[in-house]
Amino acid sequence: MAEAKRQKLIQWQLPMKRVLYALIPAVIASIYFYGWRALIVLAIVNVVGFLTEFLFLRRRKESVSSAVFVSNFILALSLPPTIPYWMAALGALVGILFGKMAFGGFGKNVFNPAMVGRAFLYISFGGHLTASWANPFTGFPAGFARYQAAAADIIGQATPLVQMGKGLGQAPWLELFLGNIPGSLGETSAILLILGGLYIVWKKAAAWQIVVGGLGGFLVTQTVFWLTGLSAAGNPLYALFAGSFIFGVFYIITEPVSASQTTKPGRWIYGIFFGIMVVVIRTFSAWPAAVMFATLLANMFAPLLDYWMKQRKQKRKSA
Repeated sequence: MAEAKRQKLIQWQLPMKRVLYALIPAVIASIYFYGWRALIVLAIVNVVGFLTEFLFLRRRKESVSSAVFVSNFILALSLPPTIPYWMAALGALVGILFGKMAFGGFGKNVFNPAMVGRAFLYISFGGHLTASWANPFTGFPAGFARYQAAAADIIGQATPLVQMGKGLGQAPWLELFLGNIPGSLGETSAILLILGGLYIVWKKAAAWQIVVGGLGGFLVTQTVFWLTGLSAAGNPLYALFAGSFIFGVFYIITEPVSASQTTKPGRWIYGIFFGIMVVVIRTFSAWPAAVMFATLLANMFAPLLDYWMKQRKQKRKSA
């Protein structure tokens, strides 16, 4: 009984805390560009995600893992500014319950919980996730002085990636780097995502082999498609920054539980596969959410990849 009373409510893991630190600039940028509504979405997703895991673990008298907050942050930042609050809550519930707890909890999930929740919302309420984009606020204090970013009079142009795919031109490079372009809450500012991503790689909260492999697979495949004249394949560097790939390659695909982590060669293959699949889905599919689908596909093959690499390593030792 005494041990149960001493049980911590939340078990904080240092790598997870570092990922959260790295995401803080993206959260601040989301408020600046889309108003305080962004923070409310983040709060709702975190509360629902935390309670879902807490209630599931309550009878087992286990602590909630801090990884739940990483999943919550990633899910919230991947949602459009116009998302209804109840949808954000439903995405968190589905992501944590069916993407994590159904597999047994922390350390046992096959798929990235945030992407499970987003995939559910994407398939169930596609119009809200693909057709409603808010123009970001500009000029200080921008969104810091506003609450609402979902009013009908500020819903405007498509995201830069959609524009590129339809041949509608390209957004200015500076806007891609700073983030003052239509897009999801935390995926638009390339410079902030890169700085945070480099931090978690430096602190070894993300495997650098997966990141470099993903970047390489993406750029090589995109360049080949671009040079062959495929209409949906644009400039490789522009494609790199125009969508959510930077967010995905640093923060999503490197999620340690669902990623291939057993061997260094396995990490390389896993990252390269992710990068290639993002380009293939973007180019040939009618679904623009390439990072989400590529992540779930890579997650699906990660256990098999780890098993194959282990067997290969053991055979080499035996030989």
